Parts: sequence; structure tokens; C-alpha cells
Amino acid sequence: MPVFITKLTFTHAAHLGSVDTIVGPSKTTSHVENTMEERSALGLPENMIRWSVGIENINDIKINFLQALESL
Repeated sequence: MPVFITKLTFTHAAHLGSVDTIVGPSKTTSHVENTMEERSALGLPENMIRWSVGIENINDIKINFLQALESL
């Protein structure tokens, strides 16, 4: 899992049915059923991060992402 994702305090989940913000590689979330070749044909790089925004306060989401980016 990319370092960026590990620095976030959001849920790292394989399903997308939540009101919380969820992050994770698309290869293990939204496109887990596709093979690497299928994802490539769809233009989805293996290191792409899927972000599903929840209902948290927008400032909390911004702060969380900024602190993760600063750790890179």
C-alpha cells in the first residue's frame, strides 16, 4: 500500500458502502474484479488511489490529506 495511504486516518476498506471517507488502491477497491490487464486497458494505473468522500467536515478531510502529503 502506498506510503501516502498509510499516513491517512481515513478508513482503508475494500468496500465502498460507507458514509465515511474511504481511500485505497483501485485494484483492491472499485476494480478488484478486474485483472491487471483489464485495468491497464481501462487506463487505470496500478498505483492509482481511489478516494470516496464521506460526510466528515471538509476541513478535517483537507487537514488529513495535507498531513499525508507532507509526509512524502
